[in-house]
Amino acid sequence: MAAKAQVPGRQGPQGLESQDQPSVEPEPPEPPAEQEPSAQREPETQRRQRTPRAGTSRVPAASSARRAEHAADTREALVAAARRLFAAEGFDGTGTEQIVAEARVTRGALYHHFRDKADLFRAVMGQAAADVAQRLIDEQLAAEATSPLDDIRDGVSAFLDVCIGGDFQRIVLVDGPRVLGADAWEALVDRYGRGILEEWLSRAAATGDLDAVPPRALARLLIAMLTEASLAIARADDPAAERADLGDVLDRMLTGLRPRLG
Repeated sequence: MAAKAQVPGRQGPQGLESQDQPSVEPEPPEPPAEQEPSAQREPETQRRQRTPRAGTSRVPAASSARRAEHAADTREALVAAARRLFAAEGFDGTGTEQIVAEARVTRGALYHHFRDKADLFRAVMGQAAADVAQRLIDEQLAAEATSPLDDIRDGVSAFLDVCIGGDFQRIVLVDGPRVLGADAWEALVDRYGRGILEEWLSRAAATGDLDAVPPRALARLLIAMLTEASLAIARADDPAAERADLGDVLDRMLTGLRPRLG
C-alpha cells in the first residue's frame, strides 16, 4: 500500500509534532449590526415619556376644540328648535321627542345639555328676552329723540308693541311665569331692563327733563306697571286694543313727570 502523505503537524508545547486534524480557515466575523444614526436614536426615557400609560390617552388640542364646537352647535340646535315649537305649540303642547326630531339630534344629546324640558324652556325664555332687549336698545340708539324723557317714552312704546305677538309674547309673557314662576320674570327684568331704565331716568333728571325723583324708586314703579301691562296685553282677547289703551295711560304718566313750569 502506498504510504499516506504526511501532513506537518503543529508544534506542541514540548516541541513535538501534534497529530491534530487539519486546520480550518476561520469564518470571517459577522459585521456589526447597523446602528441608527445618532440623530434618529431616542433615549429610552423619552420613549417611555412619549408612550401613554395603559388606560390613558392624549387628546390633541384640535380634537378637543372640535368636540367643544360640536357640543355648542348641538345646544344651539336644541334651543332654536325648542323656541320654534314652544312659540307655535306652547310649553304643554310640545314634547321632547318633537324637539329632538326638529333639532335632528338624539334624545341623549338633549339630556346631556339640559336637565329636563323645563330647563330647556328656561334657556329659550332667556334667549327670547335677550333678543328683544338688544333690539330695543339698537332702535333707541338709532333713533333721534328730542330729549332723554322722549327716549324713555319711545322705549316704553316699543316694548308694548313687542308684547302684542310673536314668540316673546307666548314664551316669555304667557308660559314663562306659569312654567318657571314669577322669579324667572324678575330675573330677566333685573338682567335686561332695570339697569338701562335707571340709567335713562338718571340722564333725564340730570338734564332737567324729569322732576328730581330717586331714579331707582321710579324705575321700580315703572317696571311694575310695564310688567302688568305686558301680561295684560299678552292675555287679552284683543291684544292690539289693550296695548293702545295701556300705552296711552303710561305715556301720559311719563309726560306728567316733566318739571312744572313756574
